[in-house]
Amino acid sequence: MSDDLISQLKTMLIEGLLLEDIVPDDLSPDDALFGGGLGLDSIDALEIGVMLDRQYGIKITSGDERNNQIFLSLRSLAEFVAANRTR
Repeated sequence: MSDDLISQLKTMLIEGLLLEDIVPDDLSPDDALFGGGLGLDSIDALEIGVMLDRQYGIKITSGDERNNQIFLSLRSLAEFVAANRTR
């Protein structure tokens, strides 16, 4: 997994979720995306799923038992994308 992919995901999250007053350098790869980290919610998770499908051809379903691990941090999300992307 590359730093370039993490950078792409940072930009995608900031732009796609309209995270105002946040720049890519504010996001650490190991910060939690939900809860105490960025404080994202379930609606944001759905939006991220749609963005991953559009950008990388990755399908994530709400019932996937791996979701807690996939969405744990930017790094875990990038690892999942690197392993599962179709484009």
